[in-house]
Amino acid sequence: MFEMLKKAMPDPIIGLTEAFKKDTNPQKINLSVGVFKDANGQTSVLDSVKEAERRILDGETSKSYPPLEGVPEFAEHVLPLLFGVDHALVRDRRAVLSQTTGGTGGLRVCADYLKKMHNQVTVWLSDPTWANHPAIFKAAGIPTKTYAYFDAVTNALSIDQMIAALEQMPAGDVVLLHGCCHNPTGTDPTSQQWGRIGRVLAQRELLPLVDIAYQGFGRGIREDAQGVLALADAGCEMLICSSYSKNFALYNERVGALTVVAHTDSAAQTVLGHFKASARANYSFPPTHGAKIVATVLGDAELRTQWEGEVKLMRDRIRGMRDFFVKSLAAAGVESDFSFVSRQNGMFCLSGLSKDHVAQLREGYSIYIVGSGRINVAGMTEGNMDRLCQAIAAVLQGHG
Repeated sequence: MFEMLKKAMPDPIIGLTEAFKKDTNPQKINLSVGVFKDANGQTSVLDSVKEAERRILDGETSKSYPPLEGVPEFAEHVLPLLFGVDHALVRDRRAVLSQTTGGTGGLRVCADYLKKMHNQVTVWLSDPTWANHPAIFKAAGIPTKTYAYFDAVTNALSIDQMIAALEQMPAGDVVLLHGCCHNPTGTDPTSQQWGRIGRVLAQRELLPLVDIAYQGFGRGIREDAQGVLALADAGCEMLICSSYSKNFALYNERVGALTVVAHTDSAAQTVLGHFKASARANYSFPPTHGAKIVATVLGDAELRTQWEGEVKLMRDRIRGMRDFFVKSLAAAGVESDFSFVSRQNGMFCLSGLSKDHVAQLREGYSIYIVGSGRINVAGMTEGNMDRLCQAIAAVLQGHG
């Protein structure tokens, strides 16, 4: 039965992490996987999360199943995180959500919903996008195409080309947008550009699917939701996949949500019912522990303030590493202009390093970067920056 099977293709990013673990070089550096690390290279548990867990465990009396849509208080606090307190969409119940197993689980539930209820659609992905996006929709049997997004020459958003692409898409198709901290480029639309995007989507009757996995890592918790709000202001119905792995550092708890925004509360409830049916066929009930942590932190004024401070520390560290990286590259003798790194948002930047450069960094220096040249800035530290930049300078100058 199994002997003749071909081996599955390994995930390129997960494969890099496994190779990194096996590398015996004590100076190895991992800039591949999307995990925040502190100045000591550690992914620590937030203090606000620790306190929330203590309260949860002290008061826990049952491990019974939650509702299919998840922990009720999770939705109560996550929706205002996306839209702000007392937004009309939330107040009128035109925005409702189903808790999911992380952002990836939300994308898969969404993909299954689209396949079942809108099976003629194409999902349009930014060029480039997160490497797992095409795989998720392919697994659900949904065709994907790409739209222009990033200009690798100017290292900036190709907004005019993006708008032109949107204007040519068939009505009813789905456009996947990164809510903030675009993965892999770190390049986001401005507030004005989000307005243009929202107006075209509404006019063309396209359905935006917003993947927002890094809220708070760009310019601020509220500021990073400006894209979602711009689409809402334009009158768009939409789907939103949100993740709390990064901004709560709950990577292994798998906490996410799939939200629908509809024109009426009854339509929103209908779609929610289909989300629940899809979740039931995938994993039944979502895990509760992480969701309770998020709800506890957001529902307590003191913990909420503490958490916002911790998110700011993470955001400031990322911003600081971006600036330090640019200065250190110049100090190492790199003549190419990397100033665009300081202008980008979130953990990732698309460095412009070629596959050959990336291979040389891995083989010659034990520096692990995704083949596309995507770098996780949060993996940089003051301790490894000099070695990193000296190595990049060497491979760019042909001495790798």
